[in-house]
Amino acid sequence: MGIQKDIVKFNVGGRIFQTTATTLANAGRDSFFGALFDDNWDLKQQQQQQEFFIDRNPDCFAVLLDLLRTGDLNIPSHVPERLLYKEAMFYGLIDHVRSAKWGPFDGNRLKLSRSVTGRAPGDGTAIRAGPDGGCCVAHGSMVHVFDWMLEEHPPINLDYQRVNDIGWVNADHVLITACERLGRGDGGMGLFSASNGDLRYKFNVVHDNQVKSYTAGALSFSPDYKIFASCKGRSNEYGIGVWDQVTGKQMDFFYESPGWSLGDADKLQWLNGSNCLLVATLFPRKDNCYISLLDFREKRMVWSWSDIGAPFTVDEKRVRDAIAMEECNSVCVVNEYEDLGFIDLRISGGSVRWSSRSRLMKGGKMPDEPCYPKLALHNGQLFSSMNDSISVFCGPDWVLTSRLRRTYGGSICDFSIGGDRLFALHSEENVFDIWETPPPPVL
Repeated sequence: MGIQKDIVKFNVGGRIFQTTATTLANAGRDSFFGALFDDNWDLKQQQQQQEFFIDRNPDCFAVLLDLLRTGDLNIPSHVPERLLYKEAMFYGLIDHVRSAKWGPFDGNRLKLSRSVTGRAPGDGTAIRAGPDGGCCVAHGSMVHVFDWMLEEHPPINLDYQRVNDIGWVNADHVLITACERLGRGDGGMGLFSASNGDLRYKFNVVHDNQVKSYTAGALSFSPDYKIFASCKGRSNEYGIGVWDQVTGKQMDFFYESPGWSLGDADKLQWLNGSNCLLVATLFPRKDNCYISLLDFREKRMVWSWSDIGAPFTVDEKRVRDAIAMEECNSVCVVNEYEDLGFIDLRISGGSVRWSSRSRLMKGGKMPDEPCYPKLALHNGQLFSSMNDSISVFCGPDWVLTSRLRRTYGGSICDFSIGGDRLFALHSEENVFDIWETPPPPVL
């Protein structure tokens, strides 16, 4: 392989650049520069001693060429970041730019990258991180979609139908659940284009061979391309629906049993290890909390917990959120004081083991508009939002290791992790923060 000795010359927008084939090989086979090489990564014979003219921005080319040389991204003040990203997409170097801008996700090393102000008034409903570093924000009947450059795409307007949940099917499509409007026969769930907001198709609920109008709520996805959603219909369509992500056809429906709550679920979570679905209906949506594991293969509830009949003390208020932790055989719950609790998944109906070591509210001032805490689990780290901050817990005993907080924006009403970023949505004017892990130093 003789690429180390090969010199390549470019004329980019009238400026001359010289580099080596070794540097260009760092761009990868699928990049703009990959076509210069043969299958053995040698510079093609006809490409040698040739000057290549590229009618693109030379300032951006200089930045990207230095990135290939050093692995470090240094953007001069006179180069607009958005322009650099677009040029990187042309050369097939967008993944290189992203890797240089922020590193692999680590909750203990997160730094606030920037904040984005919402485009419409009103409290936010939800924020969801996309697989490529973008996000979508729901409030009322609107969903705003942002790509990884935080450039907003055309919004999705559901015509006054309240959005309940949103989820990314892939980098190009988002799934939205919405409330049914009386007398309109609409509501339910639809797949939309993330780039232009167009409706691709709606997901129907069929009961007694008839298509029913329904309200869809919490969402979850499984690796085998199934979509799960909590559903409430006008007759007996209360439960969890299952659809094929590819065809959009309904595959199954787990009906709600008397005395339990599934159709009003606040959270769904697919568990890969047990091939079961966690369904959590929490206070204050219901007067009591219901958490269960559903096995759709056997069509039965294999584990359940509820606080019906449980005494409540000052320190142990209602469960506000829950998340399954399969490696620990437990469900983690949180109350309004951010006390973490753990329920054994091996025992149905067991008690909550509360851990007051996590409490962060001692001596703190409650905000004017407190938000209920939310939980997330990512790469073995546990995250819990409380008012205007997010706490990170690590280790077998879930010790508090760091805390994310900024000085304005109000309480955090939702947060989401994905694409190696953490997005936190604040209650004031739908401001959301983007937290990233700094890239490792280039040696």
